[in-house]
Amino acid sequence: MVSLSVLKKTATEGLHYLKKQQDVQEVELFVANNAVLTARLNYVSHIPCNGVEEPKSIESYGLSVRAVFADAEGPRVGMGSEPGDLSLDGVKAAFQKARRIAVHDPHFTSLPRSPSERRTLTKYHDPKTMDIKDIDLVHAGWRVLSQALDVFQESGSLKALASAKQKVRDLGLIVGGDVTILQERIAIGSSHLPHVQTDESTLIASFITAMVEREDAKGTGFAGTTHLNKFRGEAGAEAARNAIAAVGGARIKDGEYRVVLGPQPVADLLNNLVLPSLSADAFYDRSSAFHGQLGRQIANDMVNIFDHGALPGQMGSKGITCEGLPTGRTDLVKDGVLVGLLSSFYETERLLLDPEAKEKLGGAPDQFRAALVPRNGFRSSSGGGRRFDVPPSISPTNVFIKGRHEKTLEELLREVGNGIYIGRIWYTYPINGLRAGDFTCTVVGDSFLIRDGKLAAPLKANSIRINDNIHQVLRNIIGITKRSRPTVVWDGDEVVHSPEIAVSRLKLSAIAGFMDSLR
Repeated sequence: MVSLSVLKKTATEGLHYLKKQQDVQEVELFVANNAVLTARLNYVSHIPCNGVEEPKSIESYGLSVRAVFADAEGPRVGMGSEPGDLSLDGVKAAFQKARRIAVHDPHFTSLPRSPSERRTLTKYHDPKTMDIKDIDLVHAGWRVLSQALDVFQESGSLKALASAKQKVRDLGLIVGGDVTILQERIAIGSSHLPHVQTDESTLIASFITAMVEREDAKGTGFAGTTHLNKFRGEAGAEAARNAIAAVGGARIKDGEYRVVLGPQPVADLLNNLVLPSLSADAFYDRSSAFHGQLGRQIANDMVNIFDHGALPGQMGSKGITCEGLPTGRTDLVKDGVLVGLLSSFYETERLLLDPEAKEKLGGAPDQFRAALVPRNGFRSSSGGGRRFDVPPSISPTNVFIKGRHEKTLEELLREVGNGIYIGRIWYTYPINGLRAGDFTCTVVGDSFLIRDGKLAAPLKANSIRINDNIHQVLRNIIGITKRSRPTVVWDGDEVVHSPEIAVSRLKLSAIAGFMDSLR
């Protein structure tokens, strides 16, 4: 990793050069170094394998220049980037690219300006994670795998399934997944910032799938932290326990069911349906499922949702945005009412000045200025860090869902009575466009029938789909647990602190299995 001092020096000296250039009205220099380190797990009990594969890494560093050029017809705005060169020559090359591609943008007001809020989160990264050695990454992978294998080996139910001449491993035990470490360093200087801002952050996460192949049983596990000494490898044990619990899975018929959604489904629904609709850009282009409803009821009045990027010790926290602005708390839904949107500086300005903003927001823009504070402008790249070569866009950080009267899981199960516990979904996407709110997804594991207020038989993986509408889900919430779990979903940059949520009705459709098709 390139040191933070080198990034800061590049930003300081480069900005000094850029400010002197002819016809430059405003300018911003962003410098970044990101690394993604991965240890792959691939264990199969009945086939020769390595268990933990060779560790891999992807690292990128470079810089970008956003510049506003004076022009007789109005200012022109351009952005250019240069990979792998943090010298003044790299700054000059990126600047010339920005000049060549600069265009008139009728929605542009200025580059981000210093807000009244101050930065509150500093020196929160883990130096040990930032300087991790290959051997430590390999050890982290083995820690996860060993916990999974210990659970399998000690399971009484698996021993009972194995015949007298078999061992537990002959059931076909599979553990796959990864341990991933994200390292981020950035520096940003701008005409409108008082000084060069820097930030560095770390994250460690493991995503594991375990199977008992002979029983067609699958389970998953997830764990994450910000510090290496807090990484325990518990995702492996969780995945193995869930795979064992899935043995003998049952099927259900089409219908509407009372349901408890586990942490991963809650995070997946937010990631793919709710949060994209709670962004200022979605309101601007009229694609939001909550178009024109700012200040109105969109969910059961027990529901509260907020984003907070400045919390110490949380995986999604960042000290500053990629616009150089402080992170903080943005209330999105309060007592079921839509009260705020995720935004970047550009999107806030564009929406507030839009002649059609009243129709898009649901009221006069001036009354919603506090609902559009730009705390979420990041150069995100699908879970791969803060990229130097992309412009800022809107990305959540730590998203929290709270209930007004929070309950235990046992209380939710009793309230549901008879229904389904859905523990993991996959391939969630909107149908008929995001604005319609219709969606579909597949229930892929970690799910159970609920009978008489208790978890009963496991539900067979990949045997049902959810086909419903997110508006109906939010309105039909009947309970939220106090306990939540930080959850990252596939291709997501945010961390959703997910509780378990009970819904009074959800439309489920059966998926025919291979054996069903032969009957």
